[in-house]
Amino acid sequence: MTPRRSIDFVFGEDDLLRTRFAVSPLTELVAATYVLRHPQRFPPHRRWVEAAAPRVAGMRLDLLSAVNPLGRTTWPNFNAPPPISPNPRIEDELARVAATDPGVVRADLERAYPEGVPAEAMPFLVDTGPALAELVAQMEAFWAAALQPWWERMSAFLESEIAARARRLVTTGGAAAFADLDPTAAWDGRTLSVAPTRMTPRTVTLGGRGLLLLPSVLAFGAWPRIETPWEPALTYQPPGIGDVWVREADAETALADLIGRRRARLLAALDRPRSTLELAAGTGWSPGGVSTHLGVLLRAGLVARRRSGREVHYSRTATGDALVAGA
Repeated sequence: MTPRRSIDFVFGEDDLLRTRFAVSPLTELVAATYVLRHPQRFPPHRRWVEAAAPRVAGMRLDLLSAVNPLGRTTWPNFNAPPPISPNPRIEDELARVAATDPGVVRADLERAYPEGVPAEAMPFLVDTGPALAELVAQMEAFWAAALQPWWERMSAFLESEIAARARRLVTTGGAAAFADLDPTAAWDGRTLSVAPTRMTPRTVTLGGRGLLLLPSVLAFGAWPRIETPWEPALTYQPPGIGDVWVREADAETALADLIGRRRARLLAALDRPRSTLELAAGTGWSPGGVSTHLGVLLRAGLVARRRSGREVHYSRTATGDALVAGA
């Protein structure tokens, strides 16, 4: 019989009660580096890759690539430690990376590279502080270019997944909550096993710590997180991730379907206060037609109007802003 190659999380009496969920911006950042380097392997993310790849082209990412190597069976973890709050800000998570103890960085790299740390990662051993500072700068720039524009929709998707799965965990128990975590995951009522995995088989006794579950849009498969000094965690990819990458044009069409094409265009144009004549000149429509559509938007509470001398200026309300931002 072929031995089972798995990471086994063994639950004790209180571990299900202490199992929790979190969104991890750093996990998405790490996963994004892999998706952008091998986009053909991740067809559900094609739309995102097409938009993000040009934004990161030419950026200096040497240290970021060094701590997220390709073709390995073990990887460093200090650059994406499990979060300590349910929905942390990327700024706070990057500050955690910057403050990593140099001893932890060195031990983590030596564990990830038992055959010897490669030249591209040696700065972390030779001059840890400056290397960490440069790594965080590269991560910050990469985040701003590749993930920040999409983070609102990504985090909304992940929060929805957490709400649904946490409800199943509370009301039904582990059997329902763990059932479709990943095709490689199995729950027998006491142990959550993740297999097959490229990692060395391990048994992790939770011992009252519970398990941190990290749903991810960009992570592929299940990633057990079992190395000290961090708490045990499991990253997994929920179903339906392709729906996250709805094109902007699709969203604009949806807004037009909701309130009408011309009203949607007028609402989008009110990024600053404008008069009827300005809007007419910008759209090529008659002032009378523009005024009629503005009246509908006004009654719906999507715009407000203010007289300035002999002109009336229109601007979006908070509700109008939210509708346009959602699109």
